[in-house]
Amino acid sequence: MNSILFAYSLLAIAILAEVTGSTFLVKSQGFTKLVPSLLVVFFYVISFYLLSQVIKTIPLGIAYAIWAGVGIILTALVGYFIFKQSLDFAAIAGIGLIISGVLVINLFSTSAGH
Repeated sequence: MNSILFAYSLLAIAILAEVTGSTFLVKSQGFTKLVPSLLVVFFYVISFYLLSQVIKTIPLGIAYAIWAGVGIILTALVGYFIFKQSLDFAAIAGIGLIISGVLVINLFSTSAGH
């Protein structure tokens, strides 16, 4: 497998692990519930480990921008659909700008390593 494709695959898994950890963060109720708290730590460790592997191939700034941007979007969607948290126009506009930024990085930046 191509190393850049592998790195982006690891980045996708890292993002999913971070979003899963953030979801359990809500369920941990301020780290007062043992199992959700342990799952937060477990998924965050996986996420950061995978991110540490990704930055061997993809520049840190690019990898982190994608990791954070996509993570924010997915976490907002989890909050909206699973926890029934509302998103106002400003939140939706901001998420749209994040999506735009991630697309600009991936489509036009020569730093992205593709």
